[in-house]
This record gives sequence, C-alpha cells and structure tokens, in this order.
Amino acid sequence: MTQIDATQTLTNEKILQGAVLSGIINAVINGAIQICFLWGSMTIPLSVDVITNDSHTVLGSAVPLAVSLAMILTVVAYMTMKVPKQPFFPSVLWLTFKHGMFAFGLCVTGAVIWQRVMGTMTVSLTTAVIVLGIIAGLVAGVVNYMTIRASRLP
Repeated sequence: MTQIDATQTLTNEKILQGAVLSGIINAVINGAIQICFLWGSMTIPLSVDVITNDSHTVLGSAVPLAVSLAMILTVVAYMTMKVPKQPFFPSVLWLTFKHGMFAFGLCVTGAVIWQRVMGTMTVSLTTAVIVLGIIAGLVAGVVNYMTIRASRLP
C-alpha cells in the first residue's frame, strides 16, 4: 500500500497512481506465491465443464484469493492512510465486508460464465500463475482505490 503524507492533498490522480502501484506489487507477490502452490503441475484446469467438482482449478482458486485479498487489503489500505479518515467502525468495517462480497460476486460470476462458454480447458503452470497474478493485481488496485476514496474525510 502507498502511504500518503498528511501534508499532501489527496487528489483522485494520486489515489489512482497509488492503486496502480499497489496492484502491480500484489500481482507480482501473489504470482510468486501461486508458483509455490502449483509447482510440479504440468497442466492445470482453468475451468471444468461442471459446476461442482473435486479438482483444483485456476478459476476456483481465484475466488478465495480475491475475497481474502479484498478484505485484508481494505483494512491495510485504511490503516496505512495518513490523512484524516473515517472511523473504522462502522463505515470501514462495512466497507471491508462489501469489498469481500463484491470480489466474491465478480469472481464467481466470471468463472461460471467462462465455464459455460469455454467448458473444460487446461493451461500451463505459467498461464495459471499469470491469470491468478492478474486477478490479484486487479483486486488489489481496485480495493485500494475504493478504500481510500471512501475512507478519507472531505
């Protein structure tokens, strides 16, 4: 997360720059973590042509990754803000749950639509890591931007 000095004014452009940086950093970090989790797999299903399954899929892994990142990074972004901000309870606590549910809804909807249109598809380890890294980066950037915009005092 980017820390902003209390003497600076928080413009939308500065918030966006910080969010993009946060997204890139999180994409790289979570991509590296996913390499450790998926190491040894030659191919990994991106999606399978059934709603319920016991196999590990990339899009299935993206859902808990996105939800946990959204909720954790909402709190981290709020805590690292150095400008006057809203009280944590109830506004930012509610924002934390809202971001988690937003990420859950988008990921599940996207995965179900992808599975419906594309069916069963396997990808290489590299592609799986890139997909999960991009999802983590997008979640981190969007959550950082939304949290700082909603948490700062006018």
